[in-house]
Amino acid sequence: MISWRRLAETDFPLLRRWLEQPHVARWWNHETSPEAVARDFGPAARGEEASQDLLMLLDGEPFGLVQRYRFADYPEDVDQLADQAEIPRGAMSIDYLIGHPSRVGQGLGTRMIQAIIRATWTDHPEASAVIVPVHADNRASWRTLEKAGLRRVAEVSLEPDNPIDDRAHYLYRIDRPTA
Repeated sequence: MISWRRLAETDFPLLRRWLEQPHVARWWNHETSPEAVARDFGPAARGEEASQDLLMLLDGEPFGLVQRYRFADYPEDVDQLADQAEIPRGAMSIDYLIGHPSRVGQGLGTRMIQAIIRATWTDHPEASAVIVPVHADNRASWRTLEKAGLRRVAEVSLEPDNPIDDRAHYLYRIDRPTA
């Protein structure tokens, strides 16, 4: 069973190990010193930032991370996309990772994303859609989004997370189900 809880500062050593894994580091390109992890994830863990960092659990054991946020709370993200795609009022987004390499390729990413999206409709009644930009070269990620029910709605040019990448991204979307 997949469940989750808010990421806590006591989870930072685990998160740091995950960020150092080659399959994660390639796409997250994150500084992994204890100070950097605390600096970048601490505010959300303490509830001081609008985003939610959620530690994903499989039968109670941590396996991944989802960051969930409202586009409205990050206007710079909306500005980057404004002339390239429609971002409806109330749209949300997610970033995600599977931490340990032994957990990759088991369908957990799809299940994790589906669970978070279902919960988003309940947790955020104002959420109109979940929109996820993903680098065009990150085939595993965008295939996972497709398996989770999101559809590709645009090709966009965005600043990449990793400076070795170009600006080519796909934009995936799923709308709130109608009753």
